[in-house]
Amino acid sequence: MTPARRDTDRETADRATPVEVFFDLVFVLTITQLVALLEEHLNWIGLARVILIFGLLWYLYSGYAWLTNHVPPRTATRKLLIFAGMAGFLLTAVAIPDAFTGSGLLFGIGYLIVVTVHLGLFSQSTARAAVRRLAPYNLGAALLIIAAGLVTGPAVPALWAAAVFTQTALPYLLPGHSWLSAAASFHLRAPHFVERHSLLVIVTFGETVVAIGMGAPHDHLGLGTALAVVMALALPAALWWTYFTDTGPDEAALHDADHGTRSRYAARVYIVAHFVLLLGVIATATGLHAVVSHPDEASGWANSLALSGGVALFLLAIADARRVFGTGRRPGRLITAALVLATIPLGAVVGAALHLAVVIVLLTGMLLIDGHPRARPVSVART
Repeated sequence: MTPARRDTDRETADRATPVEVFFDLVFVLTITQLVALLEEHLNWIGLARVILIFGLLWYLYSGYAWLTNHVPPRTATRKLLIFAGMAGFLLTAVAIPDAFTGSGLLFGIGYLIVVTVHLGLFSQSTARAAVRRLAPYNLGAALLIIAAGLVTGPAVPALWAAAVFTQTALPYLLPGHSWLSAAASFHLRAPHFVERHSLLVIVTFGETVVAIGMGAPHDHLGLGTALAVVMALALPAALWWTYFTDTGPDEAALHDADHGTRSRYAARVYIVAHFVLLLGVIATATGLHAVVSHPDEASGWANSLALSGGVALFLLAIADARRVFGTGRRPGRLITAALVLATIPLGAVVGAALHLAVVIVLLTGMLLIDGHPRARPVSVART
């Protein structure tokens, strides 16, 4: 093999494959369902349900990025197994609206399929030692969700909470009996790993655009509505710019770490911090829908909290990622998060459009103070 051919193969291996991008289409439905659930139940109970559901699903969506990083789906068998995992995720997405009531069992069955395919494919990789330690936690969480689908009453949220705890927290409490003790067996390829999560973030940003379009009152589309729609688009654009300003340094920091440290960084940033980041985008989409629906009116405390709180969560997650990677502190992220939270009363009692405008001004000021950011484009291999 010539050096040029080796370089081409390496570059291709570091890019997401078309089947992975196709796989992300189920994530589109998942985010859409979660935003709809939060809009319908915009209270603390609704938020808690969204956190539990998304906590479980994000852990495995990210887990599939870890999987395809080690076991690229380039053979027919692997692609078919990825489709099987996709079917499991589709079942969970369809079941989201009533996951705590009538469709909980369907969610649990779909989740068990997702876990089984993930573990089966991952066992073919060099990280099988860590996968064996991962299996009891993932399978245990899936069985707890199935159990939740078979009962009613207070036991349902309790079993859901137990499932999330088992999968996400228990491994850290028992590091000697979890994947953490074999973290070095994961050999993550940083470019592919960062790109996969970047694509999932873009999918989530897409839901904010959908929320803007669905929120527009189609029966009377006037100049005011048009201005509100255009202004609303500036918010996800600012968040996009903020996120992709940092992907280059983050990828470099991940690449430079040894295998064990790289795995711990990846778990801390791309599972935990990205969960907070994407939860923020989900909340922001909910708030944007309300703004575009009635731009001239106060949106109320719940919608204002969703908008400002979502943006603040996003910025806090970005700041935390930079802290973990040690890629430079940008206090502007934290300061802006605090200022955005301070705008909640503005939207609650004055006007939704004014609230949105102030948030956009704050984000724009943050980006200008940080310099002239250049977003690194996400490219997808054509194989």
